[in-house]
Amino acid sequence: MEDIMTTTAAMSILLAPMAAQAKDEKFGNMGSQTPLPIESKVSSGGGVDGLSTQFATLPNGVKFKDFKIGTGDETVRADSRNVSLQMSGRLINTNAGITFYNTKNNNPDGFGAIPLIVDLNKGEALPGFEAGLVGMKKGGIRRIVVPPGDLSYNKYPTLEPKPINSVDQRALDSVVKNTSRDSTVMFDVKLERFK
Repeated sequence: MEDIMTTTAAMSILLAPMAAQAKDEKFGNMGSQTPLPIESKVSSGGGVDGLSTQFATLPNGVKFKDFKIGTGDETVRADSRNVSLQMSGRLINTNAGITFYNTKNNNPDGFGAIPLIVDLNKGEALPGFEAGLVGMKKGGIRRIVVPPGDLSYNKYPTLEPKPINSVDQRALDSVVKNTSRDSTVMFDVKLERFK
């Protein structure tokens, strides 16, 4: 019996380094592998790695960042019609990023969210929001950051995207009507279709 215990102890001492080496070989480089380049991600799934791309800034100060490019040759123009969007809008000056608009909440009949549909360059939507939509393709996903001032709710409080209920409207007003707060807004947009 003593021989068996001695043999078992000796075997565990000999096998421990081999087991650790096998474990290191199997998991040693996990997490240290280089991620796919953006070209590979775009060609494999049509998306863009939003974490590694930078925001582009338009001359009017609006910033945007594509998370998915979308498909097709057609892009949204400054005069596009029936631009159909699933989206959310948030106030970015708060720690929680309070949401004041979300098409998912626009579901009056229970059959799914009703998209926001606007005609560009007709005075229906915020000028900064419209500028951020230009260049998108169908199915594209983009984050648009609109600074306060002449392109945002400060000057155009009644333009789309308008909060759907009074609670969301109060959240937006609490920032926009308070001149001591930064009223920058951020929209996450998915383009469904346009003409």
